[in-house]
Amino acid sequence: MNPGKELRLAMLGMIEGNGHPYSWSAIINGYDRAKMAECPYAAIPKYLGAHPPDSMRIEGARVTHIWTDDPADAPKVAAASLIENIVAKPEDVIGQVDAVIISTDDGDDHVRRVAPFVEAGLPVFVDKPMATNIADLRQFHRWHLDGATILSTSGMRYAPEMRLSAEQREHLGDLRWITSFTCKTWERYGIHALESVAPLLGREFISVQASSDAGGDVMHITHPSGVRLTIGAIRDAYGSFGAVHLYGTKGQLPLTLTDTYSAFRAQLVAFVEMLRTGQRPLPFADTVELMAVIIAGLRSREQDGRLVSVAGILRELRS
Repeated sequence: MNPGKELRLAMLGMIEGNGHPYSWSAIINGYDRAKMAECPYAAIPKYLGAHPPDSMRIEGARVTHIWTDDPADAPKVAAASLIENIVAKPEDVIGQVDAVIISTDDGDDHVRRVAPFVEAGLPVFVDKPMATNIADLRQFHRWHLDGATILSTSGMRYAPEMRLSAEQREHLGDLRWITSFTCKTWERYGIHALESVAPLLGREFISVQASSDAGGDVMHITHPSGVRLTIGAIRDAYGSFGAVHLYGTKGQLPLTLTDTYSAFRAQLVAFVEMLRTGQRPLPFADTVELMAVIIAGLRSREQDGRLVSVAGILRELRS
């Protein structure tokens, strides 16, 4: 893309429990404080308001178009996040924008939402989790192999609190166990807990085993490094979201997300930079493997805690 041109982005989709059209658009465009105060997600104006207004905006990009599942939501988001154009249906943005953001977090519904834009040749950012079933993950994999530009990440990957300094690594010694936590459900929010720690471990997760009840899931995940990983996804524990604990041979270290804004901003900057340079912030194969871990956890839960191989899920993907 022309490096001197302002990128035009479309923000598409809004479902219950997810206010990203408000927050992501505000981070890119700036926002109207009075209108944002009416946002139904109270955390959003709170974490936006913790930063100076002049720090808002991502230079060289703008959300120019908005569509929401409930048409009544679009004017509210547009007014709060300074979006000029509301469209009647998502496909109306084709020919009007340089890339689209699918801002819904239902991993069983992303293929349907993404397909028109991949077919039109538009780059797509897909909110996490990209896909939570084999058939849809296979479709995303095929699109990638065919040359489509698709990125899907959790903001937790970019959270400053989750990146270790040299001093912290020295304090820990060799990692032996990691716990990571999310509220809501494994299928919808497990990727937050997983992606916050995946950069510490790298690829080639081995297996997932679920311990589940009506309150949520605890996933026991093995990795070839020998580091044990335990992820809790407890439905109603909203106040504990973003908690990670690292245990090493020399010491232990708690990590806690405190700056949601900076995590989201870095995530969106990474997408904009990918559009400008063509360089991915992480290999697509990494995202595919993390989705395979999520799917393995779902399968283990469905099968009363059976140990499920991640490699087996990936073989199904490529069959």
